[in-house]
Amino acid sequence: MSEVSLWDRKSAFFVVWGGQLVSLVGSGLTAFAVSVWIYQVTGSITKLALVSFIGTTPSLVLLPFLGAMVDRWDLRRAMIFSELGAGFCTLCLAVLFFTGRHQLWQLYLLVALLRIFAAIQLPAYTAATTMLVPREHLGRANGLIEMAEAAVPIISPTLAGVLIGYIKVQGVALIDFATYLFAVLTLLMIRIPARLPAEQPASHKTSLLSETWNGFRYIKDRRGLLTLLLLFSAINFSLAFTVVLLTPLVLGFGSPAVLGTVLSMGGIGWLVGGTVMGVWGGPKHRVAGILGFGALTGLFIALTGLRSSATLISASIFAFHFCYTVVIVTDKALWQTKVAPVLQGRIFALKGLINHVMAPLAFVIAGPLTDKVFRHLLVQGGPLSGKLGWIFGTGESRGIGLLITLLGLLVIVSVAVASQSRHLKFIEEELPDTVPAGQAVRIFAHGHGHGHG
Repeated sequence: MSEVSLWDRKSAFFVVWGGQLVSLVGSGLTAFAVSVWIYQVTGSITKLALVSFIGTTPSLVLLPFLGAMVDRWDLRRAMIFSELGAGFCTLCLAVLFFTGRHQLWQLYLLVALLRIFAAIQLPAYTAATTMLVPREHLGRANGLIEMAEAAVPIISPTLAGVLIGYIKVQGVALIDFATYLFAVLTLLMIRIPARLPAEQPASHKTSLLSETWNGFRYIKDRRGLLTLLLLFSAINFSLAFTVVLLTPLVLGFGSPAVLGTVLSMGGIGWLVGGTVMGVWGGPKHRVAGILGFGALTGLFIALTGLRSSATLISASIFAFHFCYTVVIVTDKALWQTKVAPVLQGRIFALKGLINHVMAPLAFVIAGPLTDKVFRHLLVQGGPLSGKLGWIFGTGESRGIGLLITLLGLLVIVSVAVASQSRHLKFIEEELPDTVPAGQAVRIFAHGHGHGHG
């Protein structure tokens, strides 16, 4: 099949991407509306936080197994199943609110099911992108996906806040249901190339558990990929830790309005980073790009804690979100190129599991470490006020700034250690590409190529 540019707007990738963007915005509307309703009705932050916990935990536990299931299934059908399942849950949510029979436990259950269906979508979408986009354009494709994800927290809360006043939670849920149907329609319009039969796992001979375990072994046996995964775990841990500390850091010297402005810069940096990568595609030498922008991510995290300056913190937050987006997109393109498409479901699911575990770990450690140790180090007369006060300043929030700077330095050290790995430095030469250059881009239901969905 002749190569077709990624920028052909009739390509299958753009059809899928558009459907997923609409679906993501719809999901964001419902998530915001349900959160607002729970807080307004219960007045309990604990019950509100429980939504995130219940929504995240089951899908996180099941993620490796769901990834292995995706490797057994046809990719298009897996994505359609995910959209229909999530859409059905959203429709149930709308019906419950329309009839006035909604109870808190029902919302928790539906949110958990929604996130499980979303967990199926993630590895399937990644593997489908690999099959639809030529290797040389994977960076651009992933940049567009990242840009779409960054747009959701900017668009959805604002839009949902307006809609709730007119059509209530049930109306918002119906809109979300319509976005799922739209995403299904876009998937029915295209075909995704079949993964090579010779590569298909012998699902009738192996159990789901063994296939999941084989995903762990696959990464462990490829030292370069394992090093990359460990590096990302360290960066994600530091980033999650920093995000938790930003609120007390800024409120230590500024108002809630200043905090809102500062935090919005992170979303803007994420969006700009995805947009730039969608145009640029990322560095030609991907490992060098990951290490270089990874080190810059650490540098800007470190600068975030340096001074009680809204300008410095805003600029640093924008910069480290931008740099980290480049790292994420480049890393994903590298894995998509080096991991066989038929294994990408379980591999990306395992990768997502390991990376996502870092966030709750950081959340658990952040509170006690800050309250019992760092908050007191740079107060007037504190243990480090004389030695480091001239750099960080003094006050209760300045110990938090010191901790954030140390987290940034941890990222830089992690990058430096990873860069010494021969397996990582030469991963692009040592591991063969599993996706040929110029692989199929557009596979439409009414012609233009072959493959099946």
